Amino acid sequence: MAIYVNAKKYIMEGFFSKKETESVSRPDGKRYSCIACGLYKDCKNPKTKPFGNFKKGILNIGEAPGEREDTIGRPWQGKSGKLLQRTYKELGIDLFEDCLNINAVRCRVLDTDGDDRTPTNYEVECCRKTILAVIQEYKPKVIILLGNSAVYSLIAHRWKKDFGNLNKWRGWIIPDQDFEAWLCPTFHPDEVEKDSKNNVTKIIWKQDLQEAVYKLQQPFPKYIEPEIEMIEDLSVLDDIKFPVAIDYETTGIKPHADGHKIICASVATSANHAFVFLMPKSRKARLPFVNLLANPKIPKIAQNMKFEEAWSIEILRQPVINWNWDTMLASHILDNRPGVTGLKFQTYVQFGIVDYSSEIEVYLKSGNKNEFGSNAINNIEALLNTPDGKGILMKYCALDTIFTYRLCKLQQSLIIDDLPF
Repeated sequence: MAIYVNAKKYIMEGFFSKKETESVSRPDGKRYSCIACGLYKDCKNPKTKPFGNFKKGILNIGEAPGEREDTIGRPWQGKSGKLLQRTYKELGIDLFEDCLNINAVRCRVLDTDGDDRTPTNYEVECCRKTILAVIQEYKPKVIILLGNSAVYSLIAHRWKKDFGNLNKWRGWIIPDQDFEAWLCPTFHPDEVEKDSKNNVTKIIWKQDLQEAVYKLQQPFPKYIEPEIEMIEDLSVLDDIKFPVAIDYETTGIKPHADGHKIICASVATSANHAFVFLMPKSRKARLPFVNLLANPKIPKIAQNMKFEEAWSIEILRQPVINWNWDTMLASHILDNRPGVTGLKFQTYVQFGIVDYSSEIEVYLKSGNKNEFGSNAINNIEALLNTPDGKGILMKYCALDTIFTYRLCKLQQSLIIDDLPF
């Protein structure tokens, strides 16, 4: 028996609701609002408005107004603005004719000595609803995030994992499905100015901007909704003839401790289709899947294949034959920065899906305070006892294989197709 699932409702879709842009209270009682922030009190031109004719659909988001910007009431009027203006001109872009320009924080940010300082995350959060409203109104094609504050403004509230800093995000051209725009994090011009002696930062920065401008000529890639089949009879797996991506949801990280199980598994047969099933308890019932793992004619794909390999050997008593591609290893080959090889991160920066896992991640942790480490048993089975738990878990597992398959195909086009032989 197969049940077809609409996967789209299990990822973030559309734009942001009114509720998401409203001022809300933090746990410490502070509100995200201009009054709570208070920066407007010390500005000549508080709440600086967007500026530019936006002819080519580029939105530049900077950090905060400096002294000259605050005096004139427009972004990019100082030294860093002149650098951005010159660099854009070299790329055929007029900063004020072709772009719209705003800052992550709309008021000048001063320290106790009256000098400019970096905005705090809280100050950025207070301005976020205005930035989101600008994006929703103007619908830019490309959004350039200049500096850490700009990146924090648009990504941190949606990215449920370790945010890191600009070095983690810089250089990715993200087809963000929430904004329906290319998101392009890069250095703030001030950082480029500071590194003017060796010019390396400026070269990288200009390359980032050039790649972003190039995206204006490319159609925005809309999310393709996959077909997910939840099956009970695994005999349908006997008909598979082509490469597959596999993924397990298990009770822990390592399978060797007592009580560990494979709860469910998914097999993606293409970039747009996956089978998913609860792991049968009897070997006879799971034999079609075991036979698939053992079939040397079918290449296997996984994100961190040593995980599936270990669980296959220990629990199913069957090593995986013909491993073909590990998307985690390939991610490291393509970009060896720390913190960028995880499937959730790659799914966001490559396909623009910022979150499809936060709903179940609490269940992936141990429910016993005295248990920790790789042998701890998580709360997956508790999820199955909730009203919608089975469906939530299986859809998550299926999406893991779908995105692994899509990532594999993208990586192969970048690595194999570019080899000089």
